[in-house]
Amino acid sequence: MLYIGIDLGTSAVKLLLMDEKGKIRNIVSKEYPLYFPHPGWSEQNPEDWFVQSMEGLKELVPEEEKKNVAGISFGGQMHGLVMLDEQDRVIRPAILWNDGRTAKETDYLNQVVGRDKLSAYTANIAFAGFTAPKILWVKANEPENFARIRKICLPKDYLAYRLSGTFCTDYSDASGMLLLDVKNRRWSQEMLDIVGIREEQLPKLFESYEKVGTLKPDVARELGLPETCIVAAGAGDNAAAAVGTGTVGNGKCNVSLGTSGTLFISSDHFSVDSNNALHSFCHADGRYHLMGCMLSAASCNKWWMDEILKTKDYAGEQKQIAALGENHVFFLPYLMGERSPWNNPNARATFTGITMDTTRADMTQAVLEGVAFAVRDMYEVAKSLGIHLERTGIVGGGAKSPLWRKMIANILNLKVDVPECEEGPSMGGAMLAMVAAGEYATVEDAAAAIVKIRGTEVPDPALVAKYEERYQQFREIYPAMKPVFDRIV
Repeated sequence: MLYIGIDLGTSAVKLLLMDEKGKIRNIVSKEYPLYFPHPGWSEQNPEDWFVQSMEGLKELVPEEEKKNVAGISFGGQMHGLVMLDEQDRVIRPAILWNDGRTAKETDYLNQVVGRDKLSAYTANIAFAGFTAPKILWVKANEPENFARIRKICLPKDYLAYRLSGTFCTDYSDASGMLLLDVKNRRWSQEMLDIVGIREEQLPKLFESYEKVGTLKPDVARELGLPETCIVAAGAGDNAAAAVGTGTVGNGKCNVSLGTSGTLFISSDHFSVDSNNALHSFCHADGRYHLMGCMLSAASCNKWWMDEILKTKDYAGEQKQIAALGENHVFFLPYLMGERSPWNNPNARATFTGITMDTTRADMTQAVLEGVAFAVRDMYEVAKSLGIHLERTGIVGGGAKSPLWRKMIANILNLKVDVPECEEGPSMGGAMLAMVAAGEYATVEDAAAAIVKIRGTEVPDPALVAKYEERYQQFREIYPAMKPVFDRIV
């Protein structure tokens, strides 16, 4: 049988067709516009998501294979606010995860309601990108739209609703709304009261691998797919990508070096750190995960190469780097402020330790090491919760660099596994559809059968010791610079 994973991203929807053994049969991408109606705002039209997904689905599956499609599921951009009226019409453009208009509402939640209460209600504190502050913004600034709300959903869940007719979400994506009691996997009545909405306005909660319905007859006819095709709840993009890399079950870890960077740790048990430096969310395997997110990761290297060195020869620049663990230059990778572990939008990137004998290669090395040290900062928070790992996966554009993988392995002192296939949330979505259709009994079974490792970077004890000394120096820089950042921004 065949399964479809739909990755509803910020700039495009990516659709993947996979058979039950994990062989990818086809991939189709369809772009849609992103709107910036005011500085710092970021919006999209949910109808664009549906139209482009339907067009992509028509191209994805060969005509003779359509009868064999058994299931569809999703990974999707998180936190976006989609509001529907009583006729299921979209009330206003969706406010996206990277929208920055909710500073006032975020401060209200963290400072007036209080971080301790938020953490007790949801296991997390407020960030500008989360959904609850967006609802408060609409309530304050567009009261006529707020009054029309009958349904509130997340981006991928709007697509699931249009395909299946089921008003649903999954626990992993709902965790990023700041409306879910993550520990007990239910909507938080306290948060609903604070925001001013009713539970019946929110979707029914499912595990990511659960069947929510089948294709609506009219949708099935238009696509030429069976009406029996199962639609599974799916997951937020990070959790879906974790499924696609096998980061499921207890004590698995994955590092992503994309535009932003993440440290994702799956766990059988719920946990939350006292400073909320890591997000504590439900996972797509039915359990939990901790996730740290740094706002600039591979984008630091892209900025350094493209804007400063004016070169596209990334590999050539890295060939000049020889003495690992001995660099006297440090780089704070906070080009966009920082989320984990500092939650400080005023943080800024800096070079420290430059002398007359500093070389171009030293500076490049510092950028790569600075990102790796920042990943280590997030790992230190996890270790403070009693989490100790032996290995991690690694994905993202930065993971294509053997040198960067070596740095990650030795700075974190973890074995670093490189997956054979990296297709992100779309692959995880297809695997969740397989579980919903009964192809595999559990998400872990699907990951064990499908995810393969093509190589492993093993730490060198001598280099680990050198980098330990450098890391202890690195971790002193941000606290020393924080008062300066707060004054100059």
